[in-house]
Formats: sequence, C-alpha cells, structure tokens
Amino acid sequence: MGSTDPPADGPSLERLSAVFRVYEARRDGDQLVYYGEPLVPRERLLETAWPLFKEHGYEVELTTDTGEYVLVAQPADNSIDGIPWTNVVLFLLTVVSTLYAGSQWYHLHPFENPTQIIRAWPFTVAILGVLLAHELGHYVMTRYHGVDATLPYFIPIPSLIGTMGAVIRMKGQMPDREALFDIGVAGPLAGLIATILVTAIGVSLPAEPVPVEYINGTSTIEVEFGYPPLLKLIAWALGEPLVYDDPTKMVNPVVIGGWVGMFITFLNLIPVGQLDGGHIVRAILGEQQERIAALVPVALFGLAAYVFYIEEVSNASVLWVFWGLLTTYVAYVGPANPIDDEGLDPKRKAIGILTFVLGVLCFTPVPIEIIT
Repeated sequence: MGSTDPPADGPSLERLSAVFRVYEARRDGDQLVYYGEPLVPRERLLETAWPLFKEHGYEVELTTDTGEYVLVAQPADNSIDGIPWTNVVLFLLTVVSTLYAGSQWYHLHPFENPTQIIRAWPFTVAILGVLLAHELGHYVMTRYHGVDATLPYFIPIPSLIGTMGAVIRMKGQMPDREALFDIGVAGPLAGLIATILVTAIGVSLPAEPVPVEYINGTSTIEVEFGYPPLLKLIAWALGEPLVYDDPTKMVNPVVIGGWVGMFITFLNLIPVGQLDGGHIVRAILGEQQERIAALVPVALFGLAAYVFYIEEVSNASVLWVFWGLLTTYVAYVGPANPIDDEGLDPKRKAIGILTFVLGVLCFTPVPIEIIT
C-alpha cells in the first residue's frame, strides 16, 4: 500500500475530499494515481477533479484497476517538441499527390516530362489552402481552450483531388460546452472563408483549354461536378460561367479547390458523433444530440436511394451509402462529452444555426458523376 500523502505536484486530498475519498496516492512514472472511493456520480466527480488537476498541469480521468477506482492524471502538454516529422512528411506527400492530381486537370503529362507537374501548383494551393484553413481553425481553438491536440495530419491518396483531407487528433478532455462548440465550429467557418476566396479566384481565372485528343479519345473518362448553391451564387455574383457551350473549354481547376472546400464543409457538418456537426449539436442540445445522430444514417441511406433511382447516378449513390455506414459507426462511438455540461449562450447558438445554414448551401445530392 502506498502513501496517503499526495505527490508534491498534485492537488491536495482536502480539495478532493468532497467527491473522492483517497486511501492511496503516488507517482507512477510521469502519471499521478489516486486510489479511492467516489462519493458522487462520475460526472460530478470529474467536474470537480478535472480543474484541480489542470491547475497542476495534468489531464485526469476516472478508471478502475482490479476493481478499485483510481484517478489517473497524465501530463497535459500542448507544446510541440522538435520537428513534427510525421506531419511534415504527410504534408509533403500530399503536395506531391495533389500536384499529380492537378496535372490531370491541366491535361499535363508528368510521366513523359516530370517537371510539368509543377505547373499544377494553383490546384495544389487551392486544395491545401481550404484544408489547412479548416484544420487550423480547429487547432487555434484547441490552443485557446487549453485542449491538448496534434497539428494537422494530411492524408495523401491517388484520386481525382489527390487527398482524403486532413485531421487533427484531440488528446485532452473537453472542459465545457463552450470549448466543444468553439472547436467544432471554428473549422467549418475558417474553411468556408478560404473556400469562398478560392472559389472567387477560380471562377475569375481564364477557362482551361481541353485538348482535342481528350474530347475525341475513346478511353476518356468524363467527370461532371455537381456545383452546390454557394458555388453557383459566387459565380453568379461575379458574372462568370461554370459551364461552357464550347467543349474545348472547362472551368479553371482552381474552382475544384472551392468545390472540395464546400464538399468537405458539408460532410464535416453532418450532426453525428465527433464530426464537427456532432460537436456543435452536442454543445447546443446536450445529450439530446444522440437522438438526431440516430436519424442521420437513415437520412443518408435514403439520399443514396434517391440518387440511385431518381437521379440514376450510381457512383454518387455509392458515396452516400459509404457515408451512411460511416455515420452509423460514428453515432455508435458517440459524441465528445464535456466535463462541465452547462448550456450555451444565445450568441453561440445563433452562430451554430448560421453555420448549418451555410452547410446546407454547400450541399448537392450528386456531388460528382463519372461518365465512362
């Protein structure tokens, strides 16, 4: 049995006595462990203990060890030690993969002349710009609220856009609903600002010429993007076309960066689990969010059926089936639960509603159609 005296850099037993009766306290490596008996429900215990440990630079959670209750505190360190090589390497690989994807939209031949790939840099800047803005919106808010999180991890993959997006991983617990809301909403709003800018630049740039051999080629695969209302609105406001009668012209590939930004914004705002939309709704409605989350997969499967039978676009229906399955899993895992579950102020609720309205403007039932 260890000492009942707490480690020197941990909270005193007196400050925990109202919620947790400690009978052993010790240091285990870089962790602090407090064995004892909870005197209040788990939510109330963590609501009291979390800020006490946070004062000393620790993240705490309540676990069980061979039938005993124990508060385990890990050092909470938001600093970045050295060069985050994993983040850097993934980012550079994503630069390469998006350059290659962009070379297809610019009708370049990188295998014949590898130096040509550099000419696709506007496409890469557009794609990575909207993704980076989105993730940095989250990251800045995690730092503001003292939540431990990683830098963005970009995901390179051979595809029409060269990436599956980017993510940050939150390692610390969520202190309250305000932090949950701010972190959840910051990504979509920051990403949308970048997306609107990229879209406005893209539609204002000259149309991209399509070589005749692509138009008449028997192996050519035609890709048609479904433009969401927000993208159409930006093009209309600037008096620029999105579709050309001349088959030798297509929109500038930078526009695809705007399309990607809007598509990612809509997907992230799906109100389920730990997606951005799930964070926002959980912050606004509390535990009632789970009722909405349960309906999301049903809605997505219904959308897939509509696209398949009414729009008759099979590849887009597969996309929504995939997201229906994914959100089923995400809903099962559940949302992030803040330590302090007090409600939000009206201003944040209004911003949340506005964000979802903008998200709806980023939606189109057939985002992409591949015609062979």
